[in-house]
Amino acid sequence: MKKLALVFIVFFCLSNSILAQNRYSTFEIKAPQLDTIKKIWVYLPLEYTTSTKKYPVLYMHDAQNLFDAKSSYAGEWRIDETLDSLQAKIIIIAIEHGNNKRLSELTPYKNEKYGGGNANAYLDFIVSTLKPYVDSVYRTKSNTRNTGIMGSSLGGLTSYYAGLKYPDIFGKVGVFSPSFWFSNEIFTLTEATKKMDTKFYFMCGDSESEEMVADMNKIIQLIREKRCDCLHLHKKQIIENGKHNEKLWAKEFAKAYLWLF
Repeated sequence: MKKLALVFIVFFCLSNSILAQNRYSTFEIKAPQLDTIKKIWVYLPLEYTTSTKKYPVLYMHDAQNLFDAKSSYAGEWRIDETLDSLQAKIIIIAIEHGNNKRLSELTPYKNEKYGGGNANAYLDFIVSTLKPYVDSVYRTKSNTRNTGIMGSSLGGLTSYYAGLKYPDIFGKVGVFSPSFWFSNEIFTLTEATKKMDTKFYFMCGDSESEEMVADMNKIIQLIREKRCDCLHLHKKQIIENGKHNEKLWAKEFAKAYLWLF
């Protein structure tokens, strides 16, 4: 009897371990815009397989850093654990960065020192190739109101840019620790944008860099000049002692998700 009980306990623990490891899945898809194949990580709500509901979708960058500490550069965001704890009703579609091509993919403009500037092709892949595929395979709410994009650092920059470039696609944008320093053209584009209905969540730490808070505040002020604060379409969080790392982004992810969706 004791042996049977021990076997049951071991089986139970292994089963839960396997379930925990499989809270996300992956697939690969051709990205002709980037002349490569992209690996995509997918999170589905806990109730997905037992319901017939459709769900909002949040597209995220740097998939290697979101779900698994083993694949991450410096710690993970714990996206699946966080969303499970909230019983979140959302689908996450996370795109792996292109390793040595990451800087190029996640910057809309060139920097004199670092180069880059291939975000238009990267975002075209998401909008024209990945999103249609996702909407055909998963039960998604595919309209603007239920489609978001989020990232940190360079991913924060290109997420913000995506909100300006594709306002009819991305209705909700999470902008974490954005690298607005990379090019002044992002400020020029914001000034030239006449209408903004997109919902933006801005977050950074006050211990990231000398220009981080100032640059983010400058963008937010430009946005405020275009629409009334009474619309409640943007929110700013500056975290005391927050540093430029996954620890900060993981800690603040739940707040951003809850406000945006």
